[in-house]
Amino acid sequence: MNHSVNNTRTSNLIDSAVANGSFKTLCKALDAAELTGVLKGSGPYTVFAPTDEAFGKLPQGTLENWLKPENKAELISVLKYHVLPGRASTADVGTLSHPKMMQGLSAHIARDGDRLTIDGAHLIGAEIAAGNGVIHTIDAVMQPPKSATKH
Repeated sequence: MNHSVNNTRTSNLIDSAVANGSFKTLCKALDAAELTGVLKGSGPYTVFAPTDEAFGKLPQGTLENWLKPENKAELISVLKYHVLPGRASTADVGTLSHPKMMQGLSAHIARDGDRLTIDGAHLIGAEIAAGNGVIHTIDAVMQPPKSATKH
């Protein structure tokens, strides 16, 4: 079976994330925040996508709290903090230091040996190409500074 990333080139970011199978929690959160349509749009976008395992590392109750309707604004803020406007390959990401995320704040990208981190989350695995952007898998859920979270 061919697992080439090229076969996802014509699909959008959401379809690519669903097909990957490691982002069920992220997709559920994007649905709750009504951001699915944005990431199915023309873009391009670069998504730093936490795996289901990464969401599992959050303090107990955090995700459930974000998914409550009254906390939708915070959920949107957190999710938009994982999206960079434009298409950035792994090589491109390595040249950035403080990219401004869709949420409005800048994240911090650094090298940790031969690995890249964004706000302390490691980029893991190969990038996933989509017709309207690229997905970089990360091993933690990034959170914008509390003082800057939009309410």
